Amino acid sequence: MASYEGYCVKCREKREFDGEVVEMANGRRSAKGKCPICGTGMNRILGKSA
Repeated sequence: MASYEGYCVKCREKREFDGEVVEMANGRRSAKGKCPICGTGMNRILGKSA
């Protein structure tokens, strides 16, 4: 797992979270993980792979 920065809508703050890269239904990549404070699911859309 890699570390990413994302916005937690429950905490209303940017947080670092450990996530894994997954491919969404439309073919784009995103990092999915959980907020380390409240446990809410977090998602960050990533750029195209190199």
